[in-house]
Amino acid sequence: MNTAVIFAGGVGSRMHSKDLPKQFLKMHGKPIIIHTLELFEDNSEIDNIVVSCLADWMEYLKKLVKKYNLKKVKLIVKGGRSGQESIYNGLKAAEIVGNRKGDIVLIHDGVRPLINSKTISDNIASVKKNGSAITSVKVKETILIVDKDESINEVPNRAASRLARAPQSFYLDDILRAHERAINENKFDFIDSCSMMQYYGKKLYLVNGPQENIKITTPDDFYTMRALLDAKENAQIYGLEE
Repeated sequence: MNTAVIFAGGVGSRMHSKDLPKQFLKMHGKPIIIHTLELFEDNSEIDNIVVSCLADWMEYLKKLVKKYNLKKVKLIVKGGRSGQESIYNGLKAAEIVGNRKGDIVLIHDGVRPLINSKTISDNIASVKKNGSAITSVKVKETILIVDKDESINEVPNRAASRLARAPQSFYLDDILRAHERAINENKFDFIDSCSMMQYYGKKLYLVNGPQENIKITTPDDFYTMRALLDAKENAQIYGLEE
C-alpha cells in the first residue's frame, strides 16, 4: 500500500497568526491543510493518509476531515517536539494502518498545498524503481555557501544544484529503520527525511516537482499561494488548463 504521511505540527510563529496555527488558516474558503490533504485523497494510487498534528488541534482536524469527507484519512496522531519527532509519529501511524514490510510512504508538509497528482505518482514510481524519491526543483539563482562570519566559502555549480522539497518518499521499513537508529544514537536534529537518509548512507533519487511547491511559512508565502491559486482558478475558467 501507499500511505501519505502528513506532518502538521508547526505553530506558525513566523506567520504571526494569533488564533490559528498556519496549517488551519483559510485560503479560497478552506484551511491550507485541507488543500494539501485533498491532493492525496484524490490520487488513485494513495491508499491511506495519516496526519501528525498539534495535540491541542487534533479534535479540530478530525472535524475538518469529516466536514470535507476525506475518506482516506485513517489516523490523526499527536505531533512531536520537533519535525523529526512528528514525522516519526506519523510513520508509526502508517505502520498501524498498513504493513511495515513493503509499504511505501510519502512524507509531506501539511503546509505545502501546491504539488500535483503527477508529483505524487512520480514519487511512488521512483520508490518502486530506486527505493527513494526526493521531490526537487532546479535552482534558478546562485547558491552561496558561507562561513560563520558570512564570508563566501563556496559557490556551487548551479546546473548541478537542486532545492529539496516534498514529498520525500521511501519504503516504510527503510525510513523507520533510519529513525530508530537516530533515536538510539540520540540524534534529533535532522532537518528532514532526506538529510537523515543521506546521513545513514541511503542512495537518494530525485523526482522533478513543480516550482510552485513552496512551504507556507511566512505572510509572503501565504500571499504567494493565494496568487497561485487565483491563477489556477482563472486558467480553469478561461479554458487554459488541461
